[in-house]
Amino acid sequence: MSLQASKEAVDDPLWKSVLEQTFVHFLTFFFPEADKIFDLSKKFVYLDKELQSMFPPKPHNKGVRYVDKLVRVPLRGGGEKYVLIHIEAQSAKGKGDLAHRMFEYYSRIVSKHKVPVTAIVILADNDAKYHPRIYEQEFLGTCLRYEFNSYKVLGQDEAALRSNPNPFAVVVLTALMAILHAGAGDSQLLDIKHDLYDQMMQRKMDRKERRAVYDFLAYYVRFEKIEMIRKFEEQVKEKQGRSTTVGTREYLLDKAKREGLEKGLAQGLEKGLEKGLEKGVESKSYEFVNNLLKQTDFEDSRISVLAGVPIDFVRKVREASGKK
Repeated sequence: MSLQASKEAVDDPLWKSVLEQTFVHFLTFFFPEADKIFDLSKKFVYLDKELQSMFPPKPHNKGVRYVDKLVRVPLRGGGEKYVLIHIEAQSAKGKGDLAHRMFEYYSRIVSKHKVPVTAIVILADNDAKYHPRIYEQEFLGTCLRYEFNSYKVLGQDEAALRSNPNPFAVVVLTALMAILHAGAGDSQLLDIKHDLYDQMMQRKMDRKERRAVYDFLAYYVRFEKIEMIRKFEEQVKEKQGRSTTVGTREYLLDKAKREGLEKGLAQGLEKGLEKGLEKGVESKSYEFVNNLLKQTDFEDSRISVLAGVPIDFVRKVREASGKK
């Protein structure tokens, strides 16, 4: 496997995790005046479950990956607004009419909550001509035009991203490098990953934010040989001169070996990434996730990424274990 966007099983939690952990940076990256509009010191409310209930997945919608987030953001001076984030994170353009789907999202959310909504689509595909941003409808003199923020990763300037001090610029740069260097082998990929890591370390962010950005660059852009991630980690430790604060699946694999969970983790990584959970894997994955919940303070989104399982699976294990 050469440099490319991650497999479907890990794409969603990677995007969701990095969005939630770096949401302030996301807002200021896309909206330069965000700090004057929103009260970024207050808590954001993520309404993912509500969004899923309003727009449940359609049957037989294979091959289409969407990461939708609806976030309630407090305004300066009081009041609230809603930020709808739609990410089409895949190697090819999506099926169906994205513009129409965005209009449906907008109309239903506004109808229910009675507040203004801003929507942004991040397109991480490799088709330069695919860039939906307007939905129009006309019939017998009645016209409707809905225009939304549409951000094309492939159309971004690499130098500008490198010079942008915003941590979210590293996320976009990672997605861009995945597109531009889709045929890279492990040797070139190792250099690219180090470059992305250096870009991350040049930017100011807290520990949780750095962890999320690191996970994104480490797993959205992946090696063909899984043992290469260990080599990369060891080199990162040498750069730091101390133990890395972010951790990797390979580190957890070594830990799992010592605790008798090697088989479950290996299956979770190999089969979970390629085909999702299969028969016989779920029990082992449960054991591994439960072990992470007991021995770490990782959030559900991070455990989902590290174990290669859906975030809902992690939440069910957490609920069953009684760990808050």
